[in-house]
Amino acid sequence: MGASLDGSKRLRVLSALVDGNSERATARIAGVDRETVGRLSLQFGTGAVHLHNGLARHLAASLIQVDEIWSYVGKKQKRVTPEDPPYVGEAYTFVAMSATSRFVIGWHVGKRNEESARAFMEDVRARLCVMPSIVSDGFAPYIAAVGASFGPGVDYAQTVKNYSRKGRRDDDHRYEPAREAHFVTKRAIFGAPDLETASTAYMERQNGTMRHHIGRMRRLSYAFSKRPENHRAAVSLAYVHYNMCHIVSTLRTTPGMAAHVTDHLWEMEELLDALMTAKPCDPPAKEALRHREPEGPARELPGGRGFLRLVGGSKGAEPRPHVEPPPVAPVPVAIPVAPVADPTGQLDLFSWQPKPPPKGQLSLFPDDEPR
Repeated sequence: MGASLDGSKRLRVLSALVDGNSERATARIAGVDRETVGRLSLQFGTGAVHLHNGLARHLAASLIQVDEIWSYVGKKQKRVTPEDPPYVGEAYTFVAMSATSRFVIGWHVGKRNEESARAFMEDVRARLCVMPSIVSDGFAPYIAAVGASFGPGVDYAQTVKNYSRKGRRDDDHRYEPAREAHFVTKRAIFGAPDLETASTAYMERQNGTMRHHIGRMRRLSYAFSKRPENHRAAVSLAYVHYNMCHIVSTLRTTPGMAAHVTDHLWEMEELLDALMTAKPCDPPAKEALRHREPEGPARELPGGRGFLRLVGGSKGAEPRPHVEPPPVAPVPVAIPVAPVADPTGQLDLFSWQPKPPPKGQLSLFPDDEPR
């Protein structure tokens, strides 16, 4: 296995793989056999899974974005025949990322169905210690998966993208179809999410980064996976490298440092040593989630039962129907009458009389009362 290679060649193989090269290109770069690269990449991926299970625990992610990346194993879905193995065809990678730290919390490789969505959400739920706010695309099985893992008390919103079907081919996954005028529609599924900040932009940007670092996910190339275990290993290796070694330009730090998983930037030598020496580690067990502190006006409820928040409308929400107010009867307005001026221009000093006190009120100055 890769144990016969020296440290420098193993480091070349690791650096070439996380840079998006295929196994054949990695073999040419490192000067080793292609089968050796395949076995070593599988070992790297297994170590990455154990390393992530040990690091991604008790995460406090307040806002999570969820999305899926399309890929395939063996051949594309339309060319799959009944004689092919069940793993051949589309292989979607479900990914959850913290919007504040860009840390990839969890991923799952499988078919794009409810079974994969539930398994993915259960893994994400087990790695958290704070009740998050979740945003996903319009994939319908997410609703049941999020409800089963987090319950109806979670703040969950969907951003539905309305692609135009004009000139679109359903069997073509290479290019993005045309967009309509009202492209994104936001809707609240559970709780009271903030629809103004509900978006999957960070997650979609990270998908582009992963297509660069994982050669098996590139479209229109021969670097696709032939076996599902190799595909899962490559995905796991890329996400662990992204969390610990990749510097996000907007944050100027790695996602692992922003999420307080590590306190320093991991070099490739440290990552290689951690992957080769990673001990088997099971995924974390589910723990009780504490309520996150809301950003807007809120009041904490007694007994640690959460917060009473001020929830208002949102620009991205669907407009409410306009209701005409009931008619109001007109109120008569008294028009004051201007006093008639004296034609001589002088004031009548003797026309003034003091007002009588209100009925039932004692007068403090009885001499001033008219007699």
